[in-house]
Amino acid sequence: MPVRLVAIDIDGTLVDSRGRLPEANRDAIAAVVAAGVHVALVTGRSYPFARDVAGVLPASVTIIASNGAVERTLDGVGVAQRLLSRERAQAVLQHTQRFRSTSALIFDRDTHAHVVAESMDWSHPQRLSYWRARQHLIARATPLETALTEDPVQVMFNGTVSEMRAVHALVSGVEGVSIFQTEYEHRDFALVDVMAQAATKGVALAARASALGLTAAEVMAIGDNLNDLPMLDYAGLPVIMGNAVQGLRGRGFTETGSQDEAGVAAALRRHVLEAVADAGPSVVP
Repeated sequence: MPVRLVAIDIDGTLVDSRGRLPEANRDAIAAVVAAGVHVALVTGRSYPFARDVAGVLPASVTIIASNGAVERTLDGVGVAQRLLSRERAQAVLQHTQRFRSTSALIFDRDTHAHVVAESMDWSHPQRLSYWRARQHLIARATPLETALTEDPVQVMFNGTVSEMRAVHALVSGVEGVSIFQTEYEHRDFALVDVMAQAATKGVALAARASALGLTAAEVMAIGDNLNDLPMLDYAGLPVIMGNAVQGLRGRGFTETGSQDEAGVAAALRRHVLEAVADAGPSVVP
């Protein structure tokens, strides 16, 4: 069955190891969209930070941000929210008090206080570039619980791999949440995102497919890390990057080139554009 919906992760997948969007990936996405295939960026990034990358892509591209918690069009119109309740967010913070310097709350806001932290060290080498580019969106609250005036998108943690594995073990005791790990062992840096139970890349991708009148067999997903597993498991054609983490290997997924080899473009050419050339374009809303 031909692919009519492509879901693409951003970090480690769409962008290269320097955070840049390869021209080959941009052009391949434009060609796929022109052929009538819908493209969704499905990312752990929150919407404003995903929009930074997506701005040069065709206007029909949608963004499923924050691991499935928020879906918007490229121009910012809301499609869906799957927010974490304030009560569950508070429970997560209580379970992880000793990791307060690694934690933050993310809200579905495009302005100041999109990110709220208590004592995070933004000068840390693994966080400094994030801070420099996005400090206008970051606020501080002490204690962090006082920022819970509305339901957040997520509770976010970042730090060393060992710290984040310890955080994961602690938040595993909180009921009714989804927990996602993203690890970059070569940098000794990792993230843990705690979301609403319904907020997964797989659930969001299934909803996007349903809205387009498509089945999983018509969906292709491309990713590189552990938080991509729900959408890879859902898609009829799951593709992992050449730089994918070990936890995604040995599952029978198709492999493409690495992020520095424009592996997304190679996968789109092989699995979508060549099929379109053989069978003729099919129009998808």
